[in-house]
Amino acid sequence: MGFPVRLCALVGRFSDLRVAESVNALIPHLLSRQVEVIVSTETTYSGNAAGIVRLPEAEIGANADLVIAIGGDGTLLYAAGLVARHKVPLLGVNRGRLGFLTDVMPQNMFPCIDAALEGRLTPDERPLLAACVYYANGKVSEALALNDVVMQKLVTGRMLDFETHLDGMYVNTHAGDGIVVASPTGSTAYALSCGGPIIEPHLDVLVVAPICPHTLSDRPIVVSARSEIEVKLLERPDTRAQVTCDGTVLGELEPGDRLTIKAASETITLLHPAGHDYYKLLRSKLHWGRGSFER
Repeated sequence: MGFPVRLCALVGRFSDLRVAESVNALIPHLLSRQVEVIVSTETTYSGNAAGIVRLPEAEIGANADLVIAIGGDGTLLYAAGLVARHKVPLLGVNRGRLGFLTDVMPQNMFPCIDAALEGRLTPDERPLLAACVYYANGKVSEALALNDVVMQKLVTGRMLDFETHLDGMYVNTHAGDGIVVASPTGSTAYALSCGGPIIEPHLDVLVVAPICPHTLSDRPIVVSARSEIEVKLLERPDTRAQVTCDGTVLGELEPGDRLTIKAASETITLLHPAGHDYYKLLRSKLHWGRGSFER
């Protein structure tokens, strides 16, 4: 990314009134800074001021110098998918509920974005996961994820039986609703609700967390991020599972297919305001620790 920024993309659900409020304030601000604004052709934005560039979402990563995700953490994860292969930094403005990843508050939006345009925010490089489904018919589906790759049952009321392997070595046979493989960034998401640990974002590890296992001893484990995890469904009547990457469906899995997850060669760069404090976020957003008091 070059500085100063000349082409900035805005990503969000523009039909949400809170998001639209920030977008309508931010576009003229960016244009006044001689920054062209990319708006997806798939959005509901109807403005036509000079300096607004309309592109399909699939082309945003290849053209933007900076992407600003406006919404909740889900919006930032979606935006991460747009820029993951293009080394474009990502800044999140919180107009959602939790705001664990979108850590710029609306009242601080303008100074933080001005700092981003000038290269004065703190870059935070996060690892990505690479998921690949190998189908029995020879077809292959691939995707990247910032938070997690999830395999879960498709049919309500039925358990999945599946095996996990690590670098070709048999690990365990599981019965339950599925499994979450999370990056350190995703350790505070779905994996956490499955009983997984909180992992500091820059550790070189992955979390493997069974979903609703049918045994008390099937607990989450932490493995090296240099390993490849393989998941195979076992034969069972009407066994079908779905694989998602950061909530986006990658495909369905049946016995005979296999899913692999490993650390990707690509990374994501998040931009944080000055004074960003990961442990403060844990305390304030996830209510981690003894209480909400601050030192």
